[in-house]
Amino acid sequence: MTTELTEPAAAEAMNAADAPATPALTHVDVDRALEAIFMVVDEPQSLIALATALGRPVAVVRQGVERLVADYDGVAPGTVRRGFELREVAGGWRLYVRGDWDGLVRDFVMTQNPSKLSQAALETLSVIAYKQPISRGAVASIRAVNVDSVVRTLLSRGLITEVSTQAETGAILYGTTDLLLSQLGINSLDELPRISPLLDDGSAGFDEIGTVR
Repeated sequence: MTTELTEPAAAEAMNAADAPATPALTHVDVDRALEAIFMVVDEPQSLIALATALGRPVAVVRQGVERLVADYDGVAPGTVRRGFELREVAGGWRLYVRGDWDGLVRDFVMTQNPSKLSQAALETLSVIAYKQPISRGAVASIRAVNVDSVVRTLLSRGLITEVSTQAETGAILYGTTDLLLSQLGINSLDELPRISPLLDDGSAGFDEIGTVR
């Protein structure tokens, strides 16, 4: 018994046969693609976002992330423990300096690379100091410019840190560190000078006279 295709079905079958096959990503391809993304992102990336970027199922991406974690941790056969790690934070994944090397990196940034902060970095640092905890997006809104690279610089200098995440959006909230206090020669944020009431938009972090709470 033979089954004859209708004209539309036959045309569809011929088109499918003529279409070039989309090459499937191997495990190595998935791992390297994930690695490339992690090298450039500033915020933790969810498995769904990564799966969308790669065009692969979430389960495949999860396995790739697990392989990278094992690779960087020196758990996988033939690997060594790296100076960085792939860490899950706020429901997403991002590369971080491994805690064992925090002191070394901080010393390098502060003593071996003592370039002055740019005006943009100083302005961004001021906003974070007075408005903390504050998200990168909120800082950008206040300054009316993109602050991604500046925030990376401040993080690398150890002047700000990730303190929490915003419950509604999952955005990382930033605050200043004790290193900033020591650089300014003050003991607490309460010693920061008062700012002009014109800079106070009434948001959290300021009282009615413009001082940090």
